[in-house]
Amino acid sequence: MQISTFRAKSMQQAIDMIRRELGPDATVLHTRECHGSLLGRIFMGRYFEVAASKDARVPARMVTPTEATTVATSVDEHSDCTTGNEFDYRNRYRNDFRTDIGTELDELQFMSHQLRQQSANSDIHNLSETLFEIYTDLIESDVEECIAQELLHHLRSCAQVDLSDPFALRAELLRKIEGDIQVTGPLQVSHGKGKVVALVGPTGVGKTTTIAKLAANYRLRENKSVGLITVDTYRIAAVEQLRTYANIIDLPMEVVSTPREMREAIGRMKSLDLILMDTAGRSPRDQVRIQELKSMLAEANPSEVHVVLSAVSGAKSLTTTAEKFASVGTTGIIVTKLDEATGLGNLLSVRKVSQLPISYLTDGQNVPDDIQVATPRRVAELTLGIQAL
Repeated sequence: MQISTFRAKSMQQAIDMIRRELGPDATVLHTRECHGSLLGRIFMGRYFEVAASKDARVPARMVTPTEATTVATSVDEHSDCTTGNEFDYRNRYRNDFRTDIGTELDELQFMSHQLRQQSANSDIHNLSETLFEIYTDLIESDVEECIAQELLHHLRSCAQVDLSDPFALRAELLRKIEGDIQVTGPLQVSHGKGKVVALVGPTGVGKTTTIAKLAANYRLRENKSVGLITVDTYRIAAVEQLRTYANIIDLPMEVVSTPREMREAIGRMKSLDLILMDTAGRSPRDQVRIQELKSMLAEANPSEVHVVLSAVSGAKSLTTTAEKFASVGTTGIIVTKLDEATGLGNLLSVRKVSQLPISYLTDGQNVPDDIQVATPRRVAELTLGIQAL
């Protein structure tokens, strides 16, 4: 006896498939609703698996979806008419079902254990009203829970701080975060040294606009000779966007697409004070493209490589991006789109994981404005959502 298995998103779809493939006289031998793992059920949705045969020695009729399980039971009752293969087939499905249920129960028990353990370790339920308010403020500012708990532990361990005084607690919190932040200060540019600074990062984070802001500030306000190089030949109108800025500021600009062109462009600009390089956006998960970027940067031999991160991204996304781009030799972080972010606590996660200092902060599209040199105090204030105490 030949048994065929059909899978569909609904029982009706499965029955329709059996009718088309095996004919109206086919017999349903077994049905089951498949969920996979607990996470798979959440993200992948449900589907049904139906086993059927057109020559099974049981009452041959097609069933409706509501009768499917009844038919399967009926087949079991006719076990004396079935072969050993049919019996083994049904047993296998029963065992698979039990395995699936056992796996889901194990996952639920593990998740429950993790939640109980986190609750026991956090001691959030033991916080005073003032500390709890600070904790919720940190969470609302997009500070990760584990970092928020570390900050609370610091506050509770400070003997000189009155735990009932919200102003004293926030002042200590600001001091603590400020002490943990590292910054690079502004770009140090010397006359005629041809310092090369590259900006890297994913698409859409504002690399080109940031390049224009830096170029305008060093050319117009610092009176430095500045050149622009772009390798962003992938994005539509990216070259023209930077060329427009270069024409307005009156800067030389080179467009390169190969390592050899990069060497030649750097050679033509080596007498300038500062060379700013705009690179194409790369997905942090595309290691092939990141390696291509690494090869291009090797020809430019930049003094500094700043990874540009958007403040509107989540903490996990930011830390992943910083980690993946570390392979190209990043030396600092530029944080953009501060004006669009609802909270900046995610900066603490990036700083903790990457250990890179922060160089610049941008909060708008205006060139040459809307950019500032990062300071520990300013980053700490932005992280906590305050301006001053």
